[in-house]
Amino acid sequence: MESAEGAKEVVVAQDKPDGVQQGGSGIVPTLQNVVATINLGCKGLDLKQIALHARNAEYNPKRFAAVIMRIREPKSTALIFSSGKMVCTGSKSEEDARNAARKFARILQKLGNPVSFKEFKIQNMVGSCDVKFPIRLEGLATSHSMFCSYEPELFPGLIYRMQQPKIVLLIFVSGKVVLTGAKTRMEINTAFENIYPVLQEYKKGSGIALPKPVAPAPAAEQVAADGDAQKTDQVPPNLGAPSATQEKQAS
Repeated sequence: MESAEGAKEVVVAQDKPDGVQQGGSGIVPTLQNVVATINLGCKGLDLKQIALHARNAEYNPKRFAAVIMRIREPKSTALIFSSGKMVCTGSKSEEDARNAARKFARILQKLGNPVSFKEFKIQNMVGSCDVKFPIRLEGLATSHSMFCSYEPELFPGLIYRMQQPKIVLLIFVSGKVVLTGAKTRMEINTAFENIYPVLQEYKKGSGIALPKPVAPAPAAEQVAADGDAQKTDQVPPNLGAPSATQEKQAS
């Protein structure tokens, strides 16, 4: 029994990536993009020669002053500048970003460029998740106006600029949340755990007083009938009957 439980614990530990901790919300944001920069240590790269001889590479200096190179495994895109700087984007994890950057550097080496792999640094991480309930964005924007920007005519989501950690969150009425601006996975998880209680507070359908039901207005025919009945009730009971004086004169 102990060995089986130990094996189960090992499997669970292997399934969770480094830096992923499930908080009180029970939701772990999923990484959608990792942007990293690398110094290739080689100035004066011939971008035209690289674009001509490398696969899946394009270069149009009139549109953008860098070679755009793509690889499939891990799926990533690199922007290679003549100064020897390179930007890798499109990876789904920190490890994939590092592996992709090494592959791009190796491709440049095979083309005869004396490049090296230095100063790898993650500049931005984007994560997303779904809280599974709709959110009252108007109330959230009013109560947290110092940190929020909400203009539904321009953009359907609420922009929340968190101070600690310094993360920008895009919050949508459907319950979808996008987190960007993080340097580590831990910052994304911490930012979401900070905002989750606030989102629960502004959950649609919670704490809203429902209006009392209004009785339907009476129909026009019913109003007219009630008016006629009221007039009939006001007629004196002896109206139309001969008075005592009229009876004596008749006799």
